[in-house]
Amino acid sequence: MAEEIRAEMVANVMTVSVAEGDPVADGDFVVMLESMKMEIPVLTERSGTVRTMAVRPGDVVQEGDLIAIVE
Repeated sequence: MAEEIRAEMVANVMTVSVAEGDPVADGDFVVMLESMKMEIPVLTERSGTVRTMAVRPGDVVQEGDLIAIVE
């Protein structure tokens, strides 16, 4: 079953640390978001492979937007 990683708030994407095809473990850092001058790390909640990376640095995400899919 795939894990969809979604934005929890409106934020700017500062950094992306994984790419499609990269293996990840539970708790790995995926992206760093910035909102209201706060940095918010986004982590995986399961091990697998990044199948889709839907954001890149400089993007703005809205609450609920897809960030990545891990299978």
